[in-house]
Amino acid sequence: MMLGDQAQAKSPIAEIICEPTIHMHDKLTRQFGSHRVATGVRSPEQVMEVWTSRSGAWTMVITYANGTSCIVAMGKDWLAHKIEEPARG
Repeated sequence: MMLGDQAQAKSPIAEIICEPTIHMHDKLTRQFGSHRVATGVRSPEQVMEVWTSRSGAWTMVITYANGTSCIVAMGKDWLAHKIEEPARG
């Protein structure tokens, strides 16, 4: 049965991975060759970060005010879109 097989498929990150923020940033930079390319405030206690590598891999991280960061999603083929400014004339 197709649906049963799909329901049992494992996520690329079966569990959320959390570490002290300084260790998380070091791991993303050194081990994965990633750089933080975007941040956004989710709440007074949380900042969302997107990290990407030259290979196109991306990682979404939540950084908490208590000094912990957690990887919540990962993927491949990241593509940043350039915002075109309207012509002035």
